[in-house]
Parts: sequence; structure tokens; C-alpha cells
Amino acid sequence: MFKPVISIFIFFFCTAQQVRPSKSSEIYRELKTLKHLPKVLYLAAHPDDENTGLLSWLINDQNVETGYLSLTRGDGGQNLLGTEQGAALGLIRTHELLEARKLDGAQQFFTRAIDFGFSKNTTDTFKQWDENSITADVVWVIRKFRPDIIICRFPPTAAAGHGQHAASAVVAEKAFKLAGDKTTFPNQLKYVNVWQPKRILWNTFRFGNNNTTSENQLKVTVGQYDAQLGMGYGELAGLSRSLHKSQGAGTQSVAGIKTEYFSHVDGESAKSTLFDGINKTWTKEGSADIDQSLDKIIANFNFNNPEQSLPALLDLRKKVMTLKDSDLKKDKIKSLDNIILSCAGFMGEMVTTQAEAVAGESHNFRLNLISRAENSVVLENVKWLNQSENLNRKLSKDSLITIQHQIQIPADAALTEPYWLEKPAVNAATFSVLNDTLIGLPEVESPLNVVLGLRIGSEKFQVKLPLSFKKLDPVRGDVVEALRIVPALELKFTQPLYLVKENEDLHLSLNFKVNSNKQFNNGKVNLLYNGERLGGGDLKSINGKDFTVDYVIPKAKLASTKSNQLQLDADFVADGITYNKKQVLIQYPHLPSLQYFTPATVAVMKGDIQSKVKKVGYVQGAGDFIPDFLRIADIQVDVLKDEDFYGNIDESGNGSQNKLSQYDAIVFGVRANNTEKKLGRWMPFLWSYVKNGGNLVMQYNTNQDTTIDQLGMYSFSIANKRVTEENAEVKFLNPNHKLLNFPNKITADDFKGWVQERGAYFPDKWDSAYEPLFEMHDTGEEPLQGSTLYAKYGKGNFIYTPLAFFRQLPAGNVGAARLFLNFLSAQKN
Repeated sequence: MFKPVISIFIFFFCTAQQVRPSKSSEIYRELKTLKHLPKVLYLAAHPDDENTGLLSWLINDQNVETGYLSLTRGDGGQNLLGTEQGAALGLIRTHELLEARKLDGAQQFFTRAIDFGFSKNTTDTFKQWDENSITADVVWVIRKFRPDIIICRFPPTAAAGHGQHAASAVVAEKAFKLAGDKTTFPNQLKYVNVWQPKRILWNTFRFGNNNTTSENQLKVTVGQYDAQLGMGYGELAGLSRSLHKSQGAGTQSVAGIKTEYFSHVDGESAKSTLFDGINKTWTKEGSADIDQSLDKIIANFNFNNPEQSLPALLDLRKKVMTLKDSDLKKDKIKSLDNIILSCAGFMGEMVTTQAEAVAGESHNFRLNLISRAENSVVLENVKWLNQSENLNRKLSKDSLITIQHQIQIPADAALTEPYWLEKPAVNAATFSVLNDTLIGLPEVESPLNVVLGLRIGSEKFQVKLPLSFKKLDPVRGDVVEALRIVPALELKFTQPLYLVKENEDLHLSLNFKVNSNKQFNNGKVNLLYNGERLGGGDLKSINGKDFTVDYVIPKAKLASTKSNQLQLDADFVADGITYNKKQVLIQYPHLPSLQYFTPATVAVMKGDIQSKVKKVGYVQGAGDFIPDFLRIADIQVDVLKDEDFYGNIDESGNGSQNKLSQYDAIVFGVRANNTEKKLGRWMPFLWSYVKNGGNLVMQYNTNQDTTIDQLGMYSFSIANKRVTEENAEVKFLNPNHKLLNFPNKITADDFKGWVQERGAYFPDKWDSAYEPLFEMHDTGEEPLQGSTLYAKYGKGNFIYTPLAFFRQLPAGNVGAARLFLNFLSAQKN
């Protein structure tokens, strides 16, 4: 059911904290795009699936509006930057896509689909995704964006290489047929009209040995050099794609032309160009005067003085305002207004000096405005959220004006967080969206805006400036970000996970972060499991300082809970208000600060979890939770550095030897061979450590961008073999093996409750010195035995395990914890 959203002004946008003029070359491209009417929608499944070379060519060479619709936000992948997974990773990848779009110029869209991890075919995918609801989302985007051409990255067959890839083609073709049917998803028609694209194509590809191109397919030459960019479109594409940093998707910027191939899927076929039979001009639309005006503006455009185009642009705006097609008029007025403001050299921002604010508080803001045009820009009025002021002030050329104003944040201001994370997901594969008309948006514009009423010539404009935070960073210079609204008080457990053994009390700590000057009186803390109060207490007052309170949940209370994987909830009730939010703040140099809120919860592993190790060395890989988990298990973890391998020996031979022998075990983080470039120097020391009695546990790696060719002292080869069914049956090949019996007795129960997958990138061939421990497989597939390989080497042990411990341990899976601690304890047996 579609529900209305109040005050939606613009559907497709990327939010920005400042209004700034485009460069002259960008204005010129925008003018040429304004002259062309076709639109193209590129469609695939994930961030980084898009063909950025084709997008760059469509936008910069063909000058057509182009969007990329990624069904998911990449929530199910791995993270090379840090430990964020799931929703947090999806938020990171959403903004990496937006940064990429700033470079190549495309627009960005999403559906509600959640990336639940690798799937092998569409059957598996649609067991998770509801095909009808995802198709409805794609139809909605088509009806809003109104593309003439839809281009799929993948086919609906096994050639797509991933079930979600193939599913993207299935829903694309289905949506193409339904978008123009007024009987399909009729609730959408309260807000949009039906729209039928001309054709849908598959952009065939050559990935490694998989070649789906053919010389009888439609061919297009891309990658040409663009003097205004100073590079070819393939080079621009490399820069854009390399912004997918969490995926390690750095891509070469390749100069020179190349051929793209297209296979017809449905609609009217194209013989010579992508745009065969599509109206490309205003003249054919019945507005020859707009075509003629644009021709003159483009021909006379002065790159050094773009303001010279203002009179003609203002006259053009009057003509566009007379269009009868309301959708076309809305689209083109938005683009034209951006061009006019850029030609006027207009900049505006509304900034304060702090990054966070609480609803109801007042803060001092600065309104900074400047215009670089001789033709006066007049600031007629300002709406300061809840009050208006008439000014009628001319902006003198290149003269900054600053207006100080105190603004009270509305008492009902919502917390700043992504719209798709405001409510719990419908299920593990679909986001819940409060207002259906938000579907498709990468994010929503800030609801807290100062609105400027401007006049340029005789034309009037409204410009929104979001309330923002601005600071001078000594490394990055000016940093301008969204003002983030946070709750007056936040709660979080001081650990992300707790371990408690049978017949022990649970000791935990709860942190109170106060974000306002408010005093909280007669508060009560509740610690809950399944609605049952397990602990808590009264707090007489909180005087505005952050503090931590320790609690004990008695073992008798814990004994009444049957599960060994608990989730405890915390809330604080004071003055009739319940506080139960925890901030998740994500900050990386290539992205703005990102935040969302989760309930104040914590996972508790309860049961017989034994460990015999005290000290572990850790080789850093892509971010995972393993070091945190081991420290929570009361194990010392040292992240290994060069000096730990080489020692500190001076020229006289004095000093310490390497430190490896002190560790009960050494653990490789996930994908360490893909991220740690010093492994080539370190491995001889690690083999010596094992040979002399050490225990080396290596987690999964891929074959992409590896540091060393051979990971084990005996050879094995990694393949793209995986078990995606998290509940796949596990067969124990040698139940009496020491890794399955000490210090924890591992049974089939320890493989219950796993999340997302069993594991990925299993070895498919290995030396006879290795012993496989398990056999498992997805439904209908051949058994795989590469999930864990064990070998004795000298006096020590080597274990290679691509099982997904990096997913199971943060989820609080007791069985996975028991098994992993057995691996670490191998040398103690």
C-alpha cells in the first residue's frame, strides 16, 4: 500500500550541505543534457555492478540523463575498511555509490531488497526476496524516472554468476512489461503516471573466460577522450569505480576506445544506435522555440563568463514553464534552475559549529551567501524553519555576506538516520520503509532547512539550505556535513558481546551518554530478555555527565532462559520518557559522517565455552570481529608488526629475537593474503613458528590481488566454492579428531543457528598431508570437504578454515565460538 509523504519537492537527488556553482565545463554539459530528452536506466543487483565506463559515456558524450538502479545496498558483502557488516556496511556502500555518481554524473536509485549474501541461482534468491514487491519497486522507479531505455548488466541465467545478479534481470524484464500497465500496482498512480520505456537491453560482457558478447549484437564505441574532462570516459570510469573502497574495488583508469555489446531483451529492437526510434529533441516534442533557444545559449556559452548566459536562460525558463507535460516541466525546471544558479555563481550554506544537536535546543547558525554575477541576485526573504523574514537585499558581486541567526530545533525533530533503517526490516531480505514514496531514493533530504527566496531578473527561485555543521580540519581543510539530530540520552552496553558460562553470574556494564543539559530525575533502568526483567535499578538523577553503571544478573535468572544465545535489551525511563537508543556512528575520510540508531541490546553467549589459550598473535586482514571476540573471552591479542617477526637486533647482534614463540596461537584475519602486503616477508617466520610447536589458524582468502601464491606449508588451491545455506547439514569426517573434542566436544548442535552462510572460497584441491574435517553442501550440489583443512607440520599445527566465523561470532553463535576456540587450543591438546 502506497502512503503519501508530506512535502516531497524533488524525487531524485543527492543531498548536499551547501549550494555551490558547477564548473563551467559542467554547466556546459548540463546545457547539452537539457537539450536532449532521452533517459537511460542501468540496472543491476549491487554497488559496483554498474558499468561505469558506459555510464560515463552516456552522460558526458551522449548527454542523456542516466541513472543506476542497484537493487541492494551491498549489505551482505565483506568490508575491507573496518568491522562494519550488515546494515552499517550497506550504509557505507550507499554513500560510496553517491561519491562515485558525483564523478561520473549519473543518478542513483535503490529498491528495498537487502543483500543477504551470495546465492547461486534465482530460485535461491526468490526464496529470500519477494519477487512481486521488488518488481513493484522497480516499476515505481521506472514510473518516476521515466527512462526510454533500460539496460541490464546481467542475464537471467547462470551466466550472471550470482543468483542476485540473475534475479536483477528477471525483475527488470518483468517491470519493463508492467510499468506501462495502469492495472498493475495501481496505488502508485496516485503519485505517478504509467510509463512505457521503448526497449530493454542486456549489456553483454567478457569477464575472464566468460564471454557473452557476439559480433551480431548491437555495438557501441565508448571511452573517447573528452577535452573538457582532460581524460577519456574509461579513465573517468576507473576513478569512479575506485571509490568503492569498502570492497577493494580499485580499478585502472584505462585510456582509449572500446566496444560495448548489447543483446535485445524486449520492446522495439535497435538496429544502429541505442536511441533508434526515440525522440531526442524538443522540436519533435512540439517545442521548437526551446530547441532554438538552447542552440543559441550553447553556441554563445562563455566558459570564462558563464553569467553572460543568464538573460537567455531566464527567458528560456519562461518558455519551459509553459509546458503542458507536468512531469517533463518539473524535470527540466529543476535542471534549468541549477544551471541558472551556477551561472550566477551562487553559493549558500547554513552552518553551526557543532556536529550534533538535540530536539528542542537552540543554536547559533551562520547564513553565508555570495553571488559572482554582475546581474544582481536579490535575497527577498528567508524562512528560518519556523519564522519568516523579508530582507530584499542585493548580493553584490563576489562579496560574501553573513547573517547570524539563532534557530531552535523543533521539539519533534526526528533523529538523523537513513529512512530504510528507521524501522526493523520486514525480514532478513527486505527493508521496511515508513513511506512508500521514498522507495528508490538513495537517501532523503534533510527535513531541517532554511529556505531562501531569491530573485534573478524577473524570475523567482526557492533554495533550500540544510542545517549543517562546519569545521576546519587541519588535514582536510573545510569539512561541511549534515547537522545530526541525536537523542537527549543514549544507552549502550560497553561490550558488543558477553560470554557467561553455566552456573555463573553475568556481569555487564551499561553506559549512559547524555547529549543535552537536561537533568533526568528518578530514572529506572530495565534489563530485559523476551520481555522478562532480569535486572536493572533506580537512578535518582543524572546531572548531564556520561557515566557507566555495572549490573549483575544472577545465575538463577539466567538458568531460567532456555537458549544459549541471548539478546538482552536495556531501557531507561525518566520523567515519563523511555530512552533505549544506541548511536552507530561511521566515519571514514572518503565519506561524510554517517549515523543510525539501534535499540540498546547486547548478545550474550551462555553455555559451556572452554578455551585453553591465553595469548594470541593476530595478522590483520580485512576488518572482522575476531580480535574483539578473543579479548572478550579474556585472551590477550597482539596485532603483529614487523618487529614481532624480525626482533630488534642491532649491528653487533645484540637485542631480542622475534616474539612469535610466546603465542599459544597465531590467527590470520579474513582475507589477510589480499590486504597484508608484508606476508611475503613474514611467512618464513610463521612456518618456523609452526615447525617449532606453534599453532597457526588461517581464515578465508580469495584469489584476487593476493600477496603470496602458497598459503600453506603444503599446497592447496582456493576455489570459488561455497555453502550459502546457513543450515546446510554438516558431516563430521573424523568425529574423534582432536579439533572436535578439546577443549569443547563439538556436535551437530554447534552448527545450529548460523547466519547467512556456512562459508566461502573453500579449497578444492590439497596435498595429502591435509586432513579435511567436515563435509557439507548446498541443496542439489556435490559435497564439499574444503571448509576446514588440518595439517601437522613439525611439532605444530596448521589450520585453514574458510568457515564464516567473522559472521557467526558477532551474531553470538555459541557453537561457532566453541569450534573456533578448539582451533586455537590445538597445541594444548
